Amino acid sequence: MTKAAIQRYVRPLSEVRTIMLERAREQRNPFDYTEPGEVARIFDGLTSLDREEWAAAFSRAAAPHVEEAAKAEAAGDVDRARAAHLRAYGYYRVARYPAPNSPAKREAYRRSQEHYLAAGRLLDPPIERVEMPFHGRAEEGSHVVGLLRRPRADARLPVLINFGGIDSFKEERRADPFLAAGLAVLAVDMPGVADAPVAGSEDAERMFDAVFDWIATRRDLDDGRVGVIGGSTGGYWAAKLAHTHKERLCAVVNQGGCAHFAFLPDWVEKSQHGEYPFELAETLACAFGLSTFDDWVENAPRFSLLTQAVLDRPCAPLLCVNGIHDSVFPIADHYLLLQHGDPKSARFFDVGHMGHTPQTTPIIVNWLSARLRG
Repeated sequence: MTKAAIQRYVRPLSEVRTIMLERAREQRNPFDYTEPGEVARIFDGLTSLDREEWAAAFSRAAAPHVEEAAKAEAAGDVDRARAAHLRAYGYYRVARYPAPNSPAKREAYRRSQEHYLAAGRLLDPPIERVEMPFHGRAEEGSHVVGLLRRPRADARLPVLINFGGIDSFKEERRADPFLAAGLAVLAVDMPGVADAPVAGSEDAERMFDAVFDWIATRRDLDDGRVGVIGGSTGGYWAAKLAHTHKERLCAVVNQGGCAHFAFLPDWVEKSQHGEYPFELAETLACAFGLSTFDDWVENAPRFSLLTQAVLDRPCAPLLCVNGIHDSVFPIADHYLLLQHGDPKSARFFDVGHMGHTPQTTPIIVNWLSARLRG
């Protein structure tokens, strides 16, 4: 299929509602901290997928939880305050979903961050927001923002750099399974989303130099035992880092990422009708420094790791994880990684995007722990 032959598909609100309510009932992305009945009521009031209407509707649902958090904090009720902040964060998170690409969605994202950090200060161990100096180009930001959680220990700990994709930012990257395994977790944004100082581009992996350099300045983190896990589109950047920054990494996990075929016209056409709820191409465009569906179709092929001649370079230990029925990014992209360069590890599951099963997280944690702690 040629680029010119691809037509933008706009999924009807009724279909989006069905997909999203199923996610809400199962508390899957982006509904981790929301209530399914409330989500259903919000959808009943929506008349379109207009970005401003969407953001306003879900932001209104956050308001009572904002008030509840303030009351709980005033009363010194830590557990109640933490839960209320997470509820407020949850609704603001949905309000900015899938990307903060309108004024109201950008405001919702900032509000979601406020409440996530407020809840994070009440966790054990707490979240530490850090800024890592970044020396990029004139039009780029000056630092990489990270959210650090570190198990309580006197030793220098191995550290896992954890990032998601086009709609799951550092605030959504769960640390608990890795903390339990004795790893410090540094959540960041992949290039092109949220607080990242650079747009997605053919060389945006240079952003991570700032992260690696900052880790080396911390006396409580071991820069000789650094790992990376990237989820969804973040898996693309994880796989790329495994090849471009091999000497700085002991272990890398690509969970559900793209590599080559996902960027080609045939897949762009097919993926519009897959499991992603809406605006997949548009949200990818946003994450790679572009704007529209047509921008993505025209420019996506240049992001292929095969075209960039990355895949046959020496590679850090890399675990590829995905579902064989992934309709967001093709499983063929993971097979391609296995067919090039150094031998890699892989675990694929009989499910969809990112290979979520009860076994998936334990397998990933154990593989990372063996390489970062063993």
